[in-house]
Amino acid sequence: MPQRVFCHECGHLLYEGEELKPPDEILQQYNGKCPKCSRKLSYIPIKVDIEPANRR
Repeated sequence: MPQRVFCHECGHLLYEGEELKPPDEILQQYNGKCPKCSRKLSYIPIKVDIEPANRR
């Protein structure tokens, strides 16, 4: 199941992959700030969308 994580402020793609990663691991990768807009990233999800995977 693919996972995508975006910055809530600017929409920058922070993570995309088949492996599910915990939020703290993704935040540590960017030192807790979005690399595009410098907004502080949060462990608390603001919006969660669950969509069916595209089958090829």
